Amino acid sequence: MAVILLIDCNNFFVSCEETFDPSLKGKPVCVLSNNDGCVIARSNPAKDLGITMGMPYFIAREKFKNVIYLSGNKEKYCAISKKIMQKLYDFTPNVEVYSIDEAFLDITGCKRAHKCTYIGLASKIKEAIKTEIGVDVSIGLSSSKTLAKLASEIAKNKIRKKTDFSGVFEIDESNRISILKNTSINEIWGIGRNLNKTLRYHNVRSAEDYCNLNDDFLKRNFGKIGLELKEELLGNSINPVDSSPQIPKSISKTASFRHFTDDKSIIKNSLNYHCHIACTKLRRFELTSKHLAIMLRTKDFKVFTNKILLDSPIDSEFEINQIIYRLFDELYIKGISYRSSGVILSKIEPKKDSQLNLFDGKERQKSKNLSKAWDNIEKKFGQGSLKIGLVVRNDE
Repeated sequence: MAVILLIDCNNFFVSCEETFDPSLKGKPVCVLSNNDGCVIARSNPAKDLGITMGMPYFIAREKFKNVIYLSGNKEKYCAISKKIMQKLYDFTPNVEVYSIDEAFLDITGCKRAHKCTYIGLASKIKEAIKTEIGVDVSIGLSSSKTLAKLASEIAKNKIRKKTDFSGVFEIDESNRISILKNTSINEIWGIGRNLNKTLRYHNVRSAEDYCNLNDDFLKRNFGKIGLELKEELLGNSINPVDSSPQIPKSISKTASFRHFTDDKSIIKNSLNYHCHIACTKLRRFELTSKHLAIMLRTKDFKVFTNKILLDSPIDSEFEINQIIYRLFDELYIKGISYRSSGVILSKIEPKKDSQLNLFDGKERQKSKNLSKAWDNIEKKFGQGSLKIGLVVRNDE
């Protein structure tokens, strides 16, 4: 039977800030999104006050005046994340980085090498990250990814409720059934809003209810994924830890504006910036994209999107900025105030698999050279040291 850990950094962005300024520990702290649009991370004292994830900054600062609000710094958080993920390889080579603050580890058979139990090894990992990097983590231990994820949430909740400060929790055959019985189905990893609604229609309230569903019913209504989830909840590792590099299905960059705006130049410049960040990531991992979408979110949270399938795969912002402007012009409504914008690249594939267009080689090479030069400048002087300029009139 597999032994899988899920490492989850507690209030990660806030924890990163605390490593640079220890005086923040124990205080109500919120980290804000780009341009200080909304709250994206909260310390436990801030959560206790009632500040919610995604709360607009202008509302939070009026309602919770004694909270410390910090502008987010993605580069700083990524650097600390990289240190944490690298430290995990000291304990096992089987590490799957799931997100900036989460990773799965397969530690099957590692207790002999580290001369301790699996729970003891989990505690060692937690202590090493805290001592050497300064970030608190919660660790879930079980025989499948889904149960390990649930165990990490339980470990985190016990810290929040101050019932257990170990930060490590194991789900095994001695407690699995009772835990699933008391876990709402919407708390299970992979159960979204629509699926939860469907399951509740069939009177599935708990994770145990899901496990009691007939296999034929699951296959007929939810396909292979539905059956796999049941097996994972039963403790069988259907989706093993995969340490090979994963190609993302999409790359997106979104951010709120500092103030609501209907200014076309501000919005277009934001789309330029988002496109650059997304394309930079494509180039970093030697990928290309064939599908481009832009997103605008209004003051009252209505979302509008426009998209296009590109003629050939790209990795350069200079190849698609005019396309972005066209998509924007089709989407923009004069007089509407917008709160955020975004760019989403999908249909991603490795660059080596991309087919070249014989008729646009010169222009494409020029765009690639410009993008490469931009990358080199930012490596030397930092992200944001160079920007595409744009000025348009609001009465266009």
